[in-house]
Amino acid sequence: MEKQKIAAMIDHTILRAPATAREIEELCAQARQHRFASVCVNPCHAALAAKCLAGSEVKVCTVIGFPLGANTSAVKAFETENAIADGAREVDMVINIGELKAGRDSAVEEDIRAVVTAAKGVPVKVIIETCYLTDEEKKRACRAAVNAGAQFVKTSTGFGTGGATVEDVRLMRAAAPHMKVKASGGVRTYEDATAMIEAGADRLGTSAGIAIVENAE
Repeated sequence: MEKQKIAAMIDHTILRAPATAREIEELCAQARQHRFASVCVNPCHAALAAKCLAGSEVKVCTVIGFPLGANTSAVKAFETENAIADGAREVDMVINIGELKAGRDSAVEEDIRAVVTAAKGVPVKVIIETCYLTDEEKKRACRAAVNAGAQFVKTSTGFGTGGATVEDVRLMRAAAPHMKVKASGGVRTYEDATAMIEAGADRLGTSAGIAIVENAE
């Protein structure tokens, strides 16, 4: 793939707990240079990222209920509103994984809908954390995201026991054919990236975006 085409699919990411303001500034400078789709940062860094990227086409993406998804829906909704006020233009929220495992799909759907409503049109990516789910549970999570009005389904936080796989991207693409799919977690090389895109990914979450585009055609 051409460098710019693949760069435009990358959410340039730093979600490590020790990340400093200086690292966020560097992340944003890199995203400007390579014209990535977004930078993905923790909510406490959203305002700084928005300041760094002012006048740029690079979006600020942040994470909600991250990384466990175990916050209440009210907290996730408030976190979403606060992040958007700080300049976030995409939000990646983690589902309540325990509710899904318990078969309470309506609760999962309502949890997602609370974030979608709070986002007021800002795109919501729903992290289903595939490493903890059976294939049937992954399909149910995708249906909940569709029903709640989200724009993306996303494989992973990168903080679970596993990340994105080609098989999961294919499954999610089939389960939610009218949504976009984000592959995240373990996408480190150009070969990883192209495999995910060929499987149906529309967006890639990675901290290795520079290495990926430098190895593109």
